[in-house]
Amino acid sequence: MKLEQLLSVLAPLRTIGSGDAEIASIGFDSRTVEAGQLFFAVRGNASDGHDYIDAAIARGAAGIVCERLPERPADGVTYVQVTDSSAALGRAASEFYGRPSEKLRLVGVTGTNGKTTTATLLYDLFRGLGYKVGLISTVIYRIDTEERPSTHTTPDSVRLNAMLAEMVARGCEYCFMEVSSHSIVQERIVGLHFTGGIFTNITHDHLDYHKTFAEYIKAKKRFFDELPAEAFALVNSDDRNGLVMTQNTRARVSTYALQRFADFRCRILENTPEGMLLEENGQQVWTRFLGRFNAYNLTAVYGAARLLGAGEEEMLRMLSTLTPVNGRFDTLHTPTGITAIVDYAHTPDALRNVIDTINELRNGAGRLIVVVGCGGDRDRTKRSVMAQIALEGADLVIFTSDNPRHEDPDAILAEMTAGMTPSSRWLCITDRRQAIRSAATIATQGDYLLIAGKGHETYQIIGDVRHHFDDKEEVRNAFGLTAAGLATKI
Repeated sequence: MKLEQLLSVLAPLRTIGSGDAEIASIGFDSRTVEAGQLFFAVRGNASDGHDYIDAAIARGAAGIVCERLPERPADGVTYVQVTDSSAALGRAASEFYGRPSEKLRLVGVTGTNGKTTTATLLYDLFRGLGYKVGLISTVIYRIDTEERPSTHTTPDSVRLNAMLAEMVARGCEYCFMEVSSHSIVQERIVGLHFTGGIFTNITHDHLDYHKTFAEYIKAKKRFFDELPAEAFALVNSDDRNGLVMTQNTRARVSTYALQRFADFRCRILENTPEGMLLEENGQQVWTRFLGRFNAYNLTAVYGAARLLGAGEEEMLRMLSTLTPVNGRFDTLHTPTGITAIVDYAHTPDALRNVIDTINELRNGAGRLIVVVGCGGDRDRTKRSVMAQIALEGADLVIFTSDNPRHEDPDAILAEMTAGMTPSSRWLCITDRRQAIRSAATIATQGDYLLIAGKGHETYQIIGDVRHHFDDKEEVRNAFGLTAAGLATKI
């Protein structure tokens, strides 16, 4: 592709050099630049791509897109000055890969909790309806049936458009993707054409990045502000910020709810240890999911499927066959009568939802033992909040390490338990493996054991290193079970 073919979407303030340069690829990491690449100097939180322009040229970059032009441009290299390199990268990536998001029906899911479940269930449902589908989620990326490891909830613009182009090439008609608040602010989704957007909820999270809750809301809202007029915006109207999301949207607005009147309304008719009987817009459907939070997720799936044109009868039949997502309420029933649950709950609201669901199931029988921690280098303001939620809902809480990254794990635990009165109802065990084993030892017949925070993750991040660590493996080992012992996902 000639550089001049990209200039229209780059909206340059100034260009130095020729537009005839042949562009073999585009990128923003100077360490991976290859001959003929168009290098984007992107400003990040930890580094500034402008500092690596010379390194990119040394590795063979044919062109540079930047916000600041160098004082002495290199010979034979074309420079394109733009207002925002990150946004320009998104537009260029879409153009370079043939605008793939316009060639399938792309639906984005945003919110604090429920993004992964909602996007994954939509993928499963439409696959069940006979379509080829793509998925971009926290847990896994899928191009039809091919699976790839997930590195980010929402990948960078280049990888994102490259995957969408592969989906188009393989005949995918739909793609369901999580849209994180980070990706919105960092312009990773600029240039994408969305058929629809779904808002699940917004609660306390990511204040380490956004600084204030108002800025966090603003980031989520921006996704809906930028939806095209022909798209749909499906929002949870039971969430007090649900309709805030669509105040300035051009998209067609629809709502879903369990409490308020809505376009798609759900009632929980039965909630048992085996699943829930739901009424979706007057139609009953049995599901294998538990908890009010999952009723919301399933109603979002129901509403989105209807807005995408799925027939109600066939869609409800498929809804009844869906199973929970990896790391979300994964349940192990031990031979000794203990129920262990591994869940990704890592925000205050998610932890409360899972604890409330377990307490409804046990209905006063047995005890609830919770093992939970908080990640390092992340929102510190939620630590004491999560600790208090765990203590309020459980009979015993073991506070432990959870991806400490560059922080001292003991210091994180001290923040979680700050101000808490010493009690026999809680203790700190820094080593997560030992915490899980201790909980398994304490648990007796009829007890429920919740291991919260990591869910699908198979690693523990200490410093910059990922060490293998899988909560499900640790639970099986603690109870002396084989992999086959993780018998059910309810």
